[in-house]
Amino acid sequence: MSILLWRQIQRENFTDWKKLLTYLELDLTAAESIVLQSSKFPLNIPKRLAQKIDRGNWEDPILCQFLPTLKEQEPSPLFVLNPIGDEESRKTSKLLHKYHGRALLVCTSACAMHCRFCFRQHFPYETEVKPFDKELEEIAKDPSLNEIILSGGDPLSMSNAQLERLFNDLGAISHLKKIRFHTRFPMGIPERIDEEFLQILKSCPKQVIFIVHCNHPKEFDADVFQSLKKVQKLGIPILTQSVLLKGINDDVATLQELFSLLVDNGILPYYLHQLDRVQGAAHFEVSEAKGLELMQQVATLLPGYALPKYVREIAGEPMKTPVF
Repeated sequence: MSILLWRQIQRENFTDWKKLLTYLELDLTAAESIVLQSSKFPLNIPKRLAQKIDRGNWEDPILCQFLPTLKEQEPSPLFVLNPIGDEESRKTSKLLHKYHGRALLVCTSACAMHCRFCFRQHFPYETEVKPFDKELEEIAKDPSLNEIILSGGDPLSMSNAQLERLFNDLGAISHLKKIRFHTRFPMGIPERIDEEFLQILKSCPKQVIFIVHCNHPKEFDADVFQSLKKVQKLGIPILTQSVLLKGINDDVATLQELFSLLVDNGILPYYLHQLDRVQGAAHFEVSEAKGLELMQQVATLLPGYALPKYVREIAGEPMKTPVF
């Protein structure tokens, strides 16, 4: 698939809440007391995901992840702009170094979709498009680093040419052993995993680990799994990370279905995150006590390899803090 074609698909995203609600047959009059009509973090959902939303259902678990609501403006003192200490860990404008042996490259601010609970929705991204020279220099001079995490935004928002250069540059750093690729793109635009991108992965001399963000079984379909299977066939393990979200996946049946669906398709659940307390997302929070109870119940229903680690990220800590 050419870059022009998949960018055309991305342009079909819903970014106007009135158009989205009309498409979903939801009452625009009722929306006045529900929808946040203007936000610095605007609505953005791929049409392909919107097609999976139940018509006329304000509580649909996909819609609730993406529709800006007035709840985002409710005061919540514990919810802040920089909830996990990203800014304090910056080595350059695009390189974050929190944990021993690995660092994170904020490749881009662009993403295929805007999740309302995104912990980087207030992040001061470097907006100037320029090479990763400073970041690569920092990585090259630090032999303690053996893994680089590509994140964003979403690195699949970059062109294949940009990704190829980055993979080549990272591939030339001898002390790096692994490149971890974090993405949510395939959940909304699986066509983005095209032959050119697969060739970039195939040519990489480092071990690539592919991490997909997913929160609900409704996000998946045969096309999504088919696109991910192409990555798996390269010998690249695919894992997932999810966020525990109130009203979306905070029940045993949904978590069991999600984790079972993943392992049935050869994908291992990696992390279930306690919500990062980012400003505007308080209405999504599930208590740790309830989360722990849910995971204890799910553990009685699934084999150990189907259970993600339930964790919280605490700013300044040298690792994710286990909850279960």
